Amino acid sequence: MASEASGGTTLEVLRRLESGPRGLTETQAASRLAAVGENTLPDRRTPSWPRRCVRALRDPFTAVLLCLGLVSAAVASWGTAVVILALVAVSCALRAGGEHRADRSLTALRELVAGTATVLRRPGPDEPPEPREVPVGELVPGDVLRLGPGDLVPADVRLLRARGLTVHQGALTGESAPVAKRAVDEDDPDETPLCFQGSTVAAGGATAVVVATGAATRFAAAHRTPAAPREGGAFDRSVHGISWVLIRFMLLTPPLVLMANATLRDRGLETLPFAVAVAVGLTPEMLPVIVTTCLARGAALLARTHAVIVKRLPALHDLGAVDVLCVDKTGTLTQDRPVVERALDAAGRDDPEVLRWAAVGAWWTLQLAELPAPDALDEALLETAGPVGEEYDGVDAVPFDPERRWAAAVVRGDLGRHTVVVTGAAEAVLERCATAPGERDRLLALAAREADAGLRVLAVATADRPAGAGTVHAATADPRGLAFQGLVTFRDALAPTAAEALRELAGRGVTVKVLTGDHPATAARACRDLGLDPGDVRTAAQLPDGPGGATVVARCTPEDKARLVAALRAAGHTVGYLGDGVNDVAALCAADVGIAPRSAVGMARESADVVLADKDLTAIGHAVTAGRHASGNIGSYLRVTLSSNLGNVVAMLAAGLLLPFLPMLPAQVLAQNLCFDAAQLAFAHDRPGAAALRGPAVLRPRSFLRFVVGFGMLNALADLATFAVLALALHGPDAAVDDEAVFHSAWFTENLLTQAVVMLLLRTGRRGGPGRAPGPVGLAAAGLAAVGVLLPPSPLGSALGMTALPAAYYLLPAVVLGLYALALAAARTRQRRRQP
Repeated sequence: MASEASGGTTLEVLRRLESGPRGLTETQAASRLAAVGENTLPDRRTPSWPRRCVRALRDPFTAVLLCLGLVSAAVASWGTAVVILALVAVSCALRAGGEHRADRSLTALRELVAGTATVLRRPGPDEPPEPREVPVGELVPGDVLRLGPGDLVPADVRLLRARGLTVHQGALTGESAPVAKRAVDEDDPDETPLCFQGSTVAAGGATAVVVATGAATRFAAAHRTPAAPREGGAFDRSVHGISWVLIRFMLLTPPLVLMANATLRDRGLETLPFAVAVAVGLTPEMLPVIVTTCLARGAALLARTHAVIVKRLPALHDLGAVDVLCVDKTGTLTQDRPVVERALDAAGRDDPEVLRWAAVGAWWTLQLAELPAPDALDEALLETAGPVGEEYDGVDAVPFDPERRWAAAVVRGDLGRHTVVVTGAAEAVLERCATAPGERDRLLALAAREADAGLRVLAVATADRPAGAGTVHAATADPRGLAFQGLVTFRDALAPTAAEALRELAGRGVTVKVLTGDHPATAARACRDLGLDPGDVRTAAQLPDGPGGATVVARCTPEDKARLVAALRAAGHTVGYLGDGVNDVAALCAADVGIAPRSAVGMARESADVVLADKDLTAIGHAVTAGRHASGNIGSYLRVTLSSNLGNVVAMLAAGLLLPFLPMLPAQVLAQNLCFDAAQLAFAHDRPGAAALRGPAVLRPRSFLRFVVGFGMLNALADLATFAVLALALHGPDAAVDDEAVFHSAWFTENLLTQAVVMLLLRTGRRGGPGRAPGPVGLAAAGLAAVGVLLPPSPLGSALGMTALPAAYYLLPAVVLGLYALALAAARTRQRRRQP
């Protein structure tokens, strides 16, 4: 590990690694590469196709279908068994295929470190070192690297030399600000001379020796740490709740049918096929296929149009159910760079001269201190003021130092005079100004007021000095007696699409909560600039029981983020979390939906359910819409099929006890189910209405089952009314026949016509209108009605035990069907009005 190889003084570390400041020879590097292996992280094993298919069987409805298929085979209903087992196979194949496509898309996203690194290598022991670019995978312990701004640290390294070096290591530690690093020559317990793989150089430069590569790095240790097991998401919880209710009904149905028929009709095991057919009729056989098709189509559309990759198909439904989205501030709401807000003089008034002097100092510090690139604040100054430093001749400069907290530049003035320009933290600059104590306190209060407003503050001071080498050295080494010029304030640059995305998410009923490690005032300022009311900004330490109504929670550690996300879920919310660092992994796993951008570290991408092309809230808005689209279609299917199936089962059980013969033959029940199931495939291609997209798409088991029971009983009343009408017609005073075939045929037709009406009236899709095509569900319902009318008189109907109906018998069910449609429409309208 890096901590073991990097302990001690610099000389001890180099001796332990059998290296030196001139680096390794080519021969040494090749032999070490063969011994320790490439500098890459171990890949996660991709599940095989059989394993994916077996994992799909854990879906409750798929498992129920498999059991029913086996039961059908056990009672020799081979047709039913073949159909059900075929549905199980198709569902497993579709789900495995969707996950395979997602994994294949992610293969291109697994570049965890930079492609090359600048290394000092020697052709031979006595030859001078030559800097060269080598692939990161070929780095070995003992290699000497050069690092500059923007470089990704490709391995764990110990600094040999460093100048003004700061690194972003938030991917490992969660720190939002750059961390200063120094090349100290002692065993430093706070790891100041160490830089870790996955960090990024923010400013400055350094020469470092590699102490650990590959699996021995700290990043790899975090990568290997098993994430906490993910609890089931919103989709899994709701489907499991509905599934177990249906499973109980299905388990009770066959024995109840057998006992009732044996007691009241003296029928025994000959009714077992009918009992199994009734249990199958209660099951939403097409649910695994509908669910997988809806989610796979939505995931494919997101990948194709918005470059959003859904790794776990149920996560698309969970996205549609999200009502709270937790995000960090930097890189999501704001860009990772500051912009100049104002330049203020000592009285707090706008003064462009302050900005000009600050830009002069930034320009000549960049030119004379041999910095490869300006830091973020200097870049913002030069972008706003332009290259004003070109108006002067630079003499000397000292770059910003995190410990000293100021930078200085000396430029040539008039008549043998030099001007010293000092910029830095207000406390450090005012300490060097010739100001009275009371005035200094006032200026510090002015700087504190701007900082409390969420702005970063840079103080500017100048002084005139006589020309001369000694005075120049004193001015840059420790300037004193300065004249305070004013303050330059900076704000975070807002993400260009964040404000619009926040408005769209709010319009969709999604509450955004900001969990950040930054200062509360800085986070609140960014939210206000984007039109998001920060409310009462709290720190994580002030919210031990969860965020509650707080919009912004500041000073969050990685553990705080995971705790707050878990508290939101425990409060009944469906939570999405957007994160990109190793410090976000726990929160990604704690959320219902973990979301990571393509630029995230590998472990975050592995832990996420959804991967975005960019860290952009707009893409999340598109994903939420796609999830609600798929969820709306799944909900329509469940409402239609379960209420219709429940009504048919109740009616059949009642009729079976009241009639001297079975109300339908087992083959007729299964044929009816097959026709209805085939028609319901249209729900996978439906377009939900606007109401289904406005709020979170959650299948709440209790309210959902109340809906199913209510409309199922209405359906059962329509079936029983048809049964009563048919009984009167067949057994009237002038009827001398007891025609089972006519009864079966009439009820078969009525059932399919009823189910067609239910498909049209209980769906959530857009209604047809003048000039608008009927859509897939409308066409499927029309086809189902046509089958219900045309199948009984056909040769296939004859083979199933049905016959053609006299014309009068079509009129009677039509009257019942018309009354049922009116009652169903009225009940549906009332139910919609009662919805919140």
